[in-house]
Amino acid sequence: MLKNITRSPISKLLLISATALFVSGCSQKINSINDTVRVAVQGTADIHKSANTIAALPYASTYVRIDNQSQLFMVLALAESATGETVTTPSSKTSPPLLKWLASDHGMLVTQSGRIVKTVNLAAGNLSTTTSKTVDPLTLGLHLATTPTTWQRHIDWQPGYHNGYQLDSQFVFDQPEVLTINGKSVPVLRFSENVTVKQLERHYSNTFWIEQRTGKVVKSQQYIAPDLPSVEMTILKPFG
Repeated sequence: MLKNITRSPISKLLLISATALFVSGCSQKINSINDTVRVAVQGTADIHKSANTIAALPYASTYVRIDNQSQLFMVLALAESATGETVTTPSSKTSPPLLKWLASDHGMLVTQSGRIVKTVNLAAGNLSTTTSKTVDPLTLGLHLATTPTTWQRHIDWQPGYHNGYQLDSQFVFDQPEVLTINGKSVPVLRFSENVTVKQLERHYSNTFWIEQRTGKVVKSQQYIAPDLPSVEMTILKPFG
């Protein structure tokens, strides 16, 4: 079992970031941001945006939930290629962009093909690097019969000196489902990723919901690293 972390400060950081970005073009910037800081300190209910609001924003967007805290609304701050160049459209399957979701104090979640591969400046701890000699099955598409069901990667994370830990993954198809995302019904396939960290004798599970037709991750619940929080992400408006 992974250690539960309550009242993670990262949820407050994400809430402040998302609201600050959203109100940046409005005339009542100061009041809105002050209200957001007050709500972040006192707590808030889940945030929900209308389909029209989401469509009107020029950014990719997602709902985010850290552990069991309130649902947050985030927008994409930057998309980069593996070489660090800014990209405006998705790349090929073998080199998907790194999507960076940024908080106001520079706290960051970085995803690739729906997987969290790095975090920066999070209070609870950070995933520093994710490396693998083979392509992530999420990138290839779990819906395809040709996609491997096992994968191996190495990660570094903090706090502490957790470097070069090997993670062995086994992907298992659970069942088809229909999610309601942004007011629309989305047929998906749910997969579990059972992860083993042999050096720590630890096991945990991530869950990915992929669109049946494209194989793209539309929702996930995944742990950043052993003993770090779980993150649930639901893509509302995909990049590109």
